[in-house]
Amino acid sequence: MQNQPAIVAVGRTKFGEYYGKEPEKLIEEAWLAASNECCIERKDLEACYMSDCFLPITNKLGLEEGFLSELTELHVPMEVTRSFSAALLTAYHAIQAGVYNTVLVGGIEKMTDRWDKIRDDLMLLDDPWSYFAGGTPESNHELMLRAYIKKHNIKGENLDTLNLVLAEIAVKNHANATKNKYAQYQRKITVEQVLAARKQAHKTLGLYDFAPISDGASALILTSKSVAKKISDNPIHVLGIGAATDYLNYPAREDLSRFIASEYAMRSASKMANVYPAGIQVLEVNDQSTVMEMISLEDLGFYKSGTAWKGIHEGLQNSENIYSRKGSPLYVNTDGGLKANGNPLGATGGAQIFEVFHQLRGDANERQIKIGAGLPKHGCVVEFEGFGTKAYATILGGRNI
Repeated sequence: MQNQPAIVAVGRTKFGEYYGKEPEKLIEEAWLAASNECCIERKDLEACYMSDCFLPITNKLGLEEGFLSELTELHVPMEVTRSFSAALLTAYHAIQAGVYNTVLVGGIEKMTDRWDKIRDDLMLLDDPWSYFAGGTPESNHELMLRAYIKKHNIKGENLDTLNLVLAEIAVKNHANATKNKYAQYQRKITVEQVLAARKQAHKTLGLYDFAPISDGASALILTSKSVAKKISDNPIHVLGIGAATDYLNYPAREDLSRFIASEYAMRSASKMANVYPAGIQVLEVNDQSTVMEMISLEDLGFYKSGTAWKGIHEGLQNSENIYSRKGSPLYVNTDGGLKANGNPLGATGGAQIFEVFHQLRGDANERQIKIGAGLPKHGCVVEFEGFGTKAYATILGGRNI
């Protein structure tokens, strides 16, 4: 691809609860962190694409583009999307088409400002039909797990192992987050704690199976290939992006045990990049719950349908925080995932890209993974809007592509 877009810098805030901090300050912090990584300044930006989901509701903002214009003191084209990946996709196409050479992509969310109502808002976003039937944000995850168990006829000792695997996923993500200074929860948990929380809730999934409500911001600078060569000796190339959509009404979908939008998005991204799951070593998936992390690995093609729990269990028994895939290691959510890193919706995808960006460059510090004696060659980020209603898959490649 002649005009292949590349990421030259990334930035983010720590995720958590920022009741007294204005959203403008959060996105400013993320933008300045990205700007300080390279020689790109405000005057160099030709366009801005920003994402948020609830910001106009939680912070009573009108045109978010307006406060972004004030922040950057620019009057360039600016647009807002619902997810970071959607903003990145728009910027990617604009650069690929030759319209722009340097674009800022940012994401922001302040969800804790209306924590008492945000659960209702989340369910209305995910699946309004289920909401009006009395569903909670957790209910669809429970239903998906039941559908998965039924479809693959998992019972007896295998069912016990599956439930253990889901707990191990939560423990793994929290362990990874202890090495991530930006993570919302930088503390370890145990399998016993996960199981006890389920027992206390009298449900298959408990407190430690779900990602939190979070505030935070993330940003990256996307440029054309020619600009990237001039300003960075180690850009990360966006090799492919795929997107797909499914029914909003989860119970109306054909197969309740999986996210078909993930499969289609990954298929498109892989074809564009000519990189397939076997060639990807580090992966950031949308683990709004432990169930979603497990099932996403099958939807994306890293495991065959109905077998992810086996590969996860095998890997975690033999090595710390690494999944096993046909004898090869697979690193998933090395920053702690949504589960422990946090999940401020509009900024989540940017934090996922932040992690893969640094892993491919070899500067992820304590979290840095090694493939043999070298760095990972390809990484992938998967982000959702709603409960799998929209899926985005982005494949990234480092200097050794």
